[in-house]
Amino acid sequence: MKKLLLAPNPDQAGLSVNVTGINQNGQTVNIAVVTERPLTLFLNGQEIVTMMTIGDFPDLLAVGYLLNQNMLLDTDEITSIDHDADIATIVVRTKRKTDYENKLKKKTQTSGCAQGTVFGDIMENFEDIELNKKAVVKTSWLYQLQKKINTAPSLYLKAGAIHGCVLCHENVPLVYIEDVGRHNAVDKIAGYMFLNKIDSADKLFYTTGRLTSEMVIKTAKMGIPVLLSRSGFTAWGVDLAKQVGMTLIGRMRGERFTVLAGQERVEFDHE
Repeated sequence: MKKLLLAPNPDQAGLSVNVTGINQNGQTVNIAVVTERPLTLFLNGQEIVTMMTIGDFPDLLAVGYLLNQNMLLDTDEITSIDHDADIATIVVRTKRKTDYENKLKKKTQTSGCAQGTVFGDIMENFEDIELNKKAVVKTSWLYQLQKKINTAPSLYLKAGAIHGCVLCHENVPLVYIEDVGRHNAVDKIAGYMFLNKIDSADKLFYTTGRLTSEMVIKTAKMGIPVLLSRSGFTAWGVDLAKQVGMTLIGRMRGERFTVLAGQERVEFDHE
């Protein structure tokens, strides 16, 4: 498989710990368990949120979170990103002055694991999003992507209890990110795309989690026209995908899948 631009490092120190217990036969077992740690995010001088995360790529998580909350604009210039692991904080500073005090008062707990949170109007600017109508997704790509993603070294294969998100182009995985919450994983990819100026119009986005409203909104905000998952759908997620013109493919298992929105992009090229 072609080398990923960014890939999980399941052996990175601090992402998992070994815990001793017993199994169903009363035998002693020692297994890897993923870690969770708080990370408090500041935008300039304002505290925004404390997130639970495995702790890798804090800069990508911070930038992506702010982008997906409409607190960081596509036109913003980031002047610095300072992470202090000892006090579990990260500060993103921008050239533009920011003040989101009123927006922070409007908080919604999402259905994502590890306490996903959105602030303000979750649908802010959603109707203005235009996704690439000429983008296609071939069925052969889906089958090849599943195999490549499922066999790539990952913290999921080592310890489980974690979600993964993968930015793809055609049948090639480009960026593979994991975290305890799927919303963190997608935010990290959003941050990577912003900082590396990656074009989204011809990309596919794969997630191990459910295709919820939050996943559709964040994927649409990144400008990605195709969202894939091995898991299922929520009704609002499907409605929003149809509204914004996104192709939504779920329940991907082997050579089976279900498309509930954007069927016109699918090309059946696999026999």
